Amino acid sequence: MRLALYTGLILVGGYTGLTPALAADPTGDWRVADGVANIRVAQCNGSMWGAVSWEKQPGGRDEYNPDAAKKTRPTLGMATLIDMKKKPGAEQWEGQVYNAKDGQLYSATITPVGTDQLEIKGCVMGFLCGGETWTRVGPPIPLSTANAMAKGAPKPGAAPKPQGAAPQGTTGATTPAATKMAGATKPGQKSAADPVGDICLLPEIAGLAH
Repeated sequence: MRLALYTGLILVGGYTGLTPALAADPTGDWRVADGVANIRVAQCNGSMWGAVSWEKQPGGRDEYNPDAAKKTRPTLGMATLIDMKKKPGAEQWEGQVYNAKDGQLYSATITPVGTDQLEIKGCVMGFLCGGETWTRVGPPIPLSTANAMAKGAPKPGAAPKPQGAAPQGTTGATTPAATKMAGATKPGQKSAADPVGDICLLPEIAGLAH
């Protein structure tokens, strides 16, 4: 059974500028396999979280969520990778993935493959497993103060706040095409083209991660 996830990315141009030291870094923006969305992955208080940062067709709603109160929530900014912990001795993180195509949560793992691919696998009750490969379209995200300590994180229901520039000395660079598609300026910042910004400050993630 193939796990078809909401988050899919379209590869536009190459992605360069990463060093081998970053090969196992799952943070950054990724395009899902079917090209319908980008998922931004960041470390939030020790766990990896992912949220929808771009949609091919704007205005999506979480219509298949079994919770009637969530059926009208926007899919942009919605958490998809949930509280993923690093497995000891392995470059792999495990937690849960939310599949907006059926409104269900699955046990899941994410595994970086080189610098530009991220494998995601999900299982139902330990079996009926499936997965897909995402392609990098944005650079790794440096660990910010907000991500590490939740300083200034809004209470659930509050609007997310834009963050400052990435710390000096960070590595990773986008190609012009990747920057345009990811809609990002610097990791953690918001701009007119990047309505999501630092996902650790999104109310849905901040309320659970901190």
